[in-house]
Amino acid sequence: MLEINPQKVVHIIFQSREGPMATAELHEFIAGLNDDEKAHLTALAWVGRGAFEAEDFGEAVATAFAEASTPTEDYLMGMPHLAENLEAGLEAMGVDVSGEEEDFL
Repeated sequence: MLEINPQKVVHIIFQSREGPMATAELHEFIAGLNDDEKAHLTALAWVGRGAFEAEDFGEAVATAFAEASTPTEDYLMGMPHLAENLEAGLEAMGVDVSGEEEDFL
């Protein structure tokens, strides 16, 4: 199961959509996550973009831990379509974030 609160993921999705104005805040927010949260966030993005299937989430997390060679915030912020990948990853994992999304609107 997820070791990152879905509300944090929704926060990252909204910050990444705000573009350059939120870059520093987003960078700092991701940097402030613990190692488990960072690995799970990366794995969610990978599931969302189709690199892993939802049923292979554990393997994606293990890979995120094993292959973490650059700061997670730099890696994820360099990923095209980060917000869409995270949304798709949450959906694939069966996480309903409609309540959290309303908090940001």
